[in-house]
Amino acid sequence: MAETPVGPSGGFSSLGLSPALVAAVAALGYEEPTPIQREAIPVLLAGRDLVGQAGTGTGKTAAFALPMLDRLAKASASRSANRGARGLVLVPTRELAMQVAEAIHKYAKGLNLTVSPLYGGASMDQQVRALRRGADVIVATPGRALDHLRRKTLDLGALDVLVLDEADEMLDMGFAEDLEAIVSATPATRQTALFAATMAPRIASIAGRHLKDPSRVTIAREKRAPGKLPRVRQSAYIVSRANKTAALSRVLEFEDPKSAIVFCRTRLEVDELTDTLDAHGYGAKALHGGMEQRERDRVMQLFRQEKLDVLVATDVAARGLDIEHVSHVINYDMPPTPEDYVHRIGRTGRIGREGVAITLTDPREQRFLRSIEAFTKQPIGILTLPTVADLRARRLDATRASVRDRIVTGGLEDVRAIVTSLAQEFDVLDVAAAAVKLIHDASDTASAPVLPVVAETRVRPVPRTHAPARVLRGHGDRREAPQASTLPRDRDSGEPPARLYIRAGKNVGMRPGDLVGAITGEAGVPSRVLGAIRIADDHSTIDVPQALATRIMAALRATTIRGNKVEVRRDRGKG
Repeated sequence: MAETPVGPSGGFSSLGLSPALVAAVAALGYEEPTPIQREAIPVLLAGRDLVGQAGTGTGKTAAFALPMLDRLAKASASRSANRGARGLVLVPTRELAMQVAEAIHKYAKGLNLTVSPLYGGASMDQQVRALRRGADVIVATPGRALDHLRRKTLDLGALDVLVLDEADEMLDMGFAEDLEAIVSATPATRQTALFAATMAPRIASIAGRHLKDPSRVTIAREKRAPGKLPRVRQSAYIVSRANKTAALSRVLEFEDPKSAIVFCRTRLEVDELTDTLDAHGYGAKALHGGMEQRERDRVMQLFRQEKLDVLVATDVAARGLDIEHVSHVINYDMPPTPEDYVHRIGRTGRIGREGVAITLTDPREQRFLRSIEAFTKQPIGILTLPTVADLRARRLDATRASVRDRIVTGGLEDVRAIVTSLAQEFDVLDVAAAAVKLIHDASDTASAPVLPVVAETRVRPVPRTHAPARVLRGHGDRREAPQASTLPRDRDSGEPPARLYIRAGKNVGMRPGDLVGAITGEAGVPSRVLGAIRIADDHSTIDVPQALATRIMAALRATTIRGNKVEVRRDRGKG
């Protein structure tokens, strides 16, 4: 297997791509090719087979898609119409199939080439109609591609280019026989590219059987200079199971992520956590294998378009999702294996961007956290959860930044007269301080609710080496975490919140939104003052301000929830 020298330096125009494709990537905002693109594109343009070793987030899709489109576009004039697929990309998951098809479609604008994704869970009839209309490039999962081959609705007899993307993952998922059957249905004259994160013996075996004297491109793991910050900031909070939801809300408010994926272990946890986050004002949607494909597609489209703040998902979303704007990955549940941890946090820090990975871990899971550190050879700092004082200071800093931006923007002439008038009566610094206080209090009132925060073990203090995304302050002093019985005081009264017990839970289909809706609608209490909600099999609890507890209990007793009159009382021993 021949080694490939480093490709030419410079932008995409230096790689040998057609002007139309160079213009397409420029329109998408790509300026400089990534290392895998710089090395792989010239090799594939030259017609060579290729084995590429590169991890997630390195720009592999463009590395194989651009030369494929270049080759197909140049050959279009000499090909007869609708002779079957000319390019085939095999990927391990339906999410990756959709993603790669969308990317290739964008690259192909102006080339008169069509792209069709084929994956399980979607309408077979719709896919058959798309194939009959004619598709130049097919992006498919192995199982669905084989289904179409057996039905004779997919013709690979005229295939020019075959790409096996994330080949190691396809083998791990048990697609080895499917891959052999699909490859055997393609002509021997095709060009083949294989990409994998690791070069295990099975990958070398496939390359030896199906690729012709391939060039090999290896993008080594980036070596950072001593003291250089990692691109994914990794940290963990030690939190009991009962307080994870409250801790997550506290972390989300403090980190203020641009876009976050929160991973849960089960579908039920995904649905319950999504309801809770929605009830507390976060724009959250669920994604798991129990949803219909149409709904999953809709959720992913909303997330790609940045219309969701939080995507709550099982590991079905951990692999293959390549969404550049994800700033945070949060492990609400620990992943099953260290490898799954790596795949999860790979959803952030894409292609050179900085990202944040946060794990909420039970005290009993700390040994597994250490095994992840050993596997990744990177430290995971154990931190103390932000306090109410931390959140208030953070909001003050955000207010300061907003005021500064407004001053820089200008256009304050219409209010200068007010300031001038007040300055004749008060010190001008007091006038400015009062204005800032009004702005801060307005944003503070709209902030997330006060929630219980619990961590049962001593934390190992570590310096926070860079500030969180969109947060303008440090994290304050490190100290021992509060014990399990500790609840934060209400931000106004100083009293701990009251915990209310409602004798209705999953047995009547109770959801967090039902409780929040009943309280806000019947008691006239804003949702922002409500705290943690827990839905058990036969009861639910919710933390509320002490001053409002009696009013809320009376309102809930006078109404119905999920069509039922419910018993409501203070939770014994909880205020």
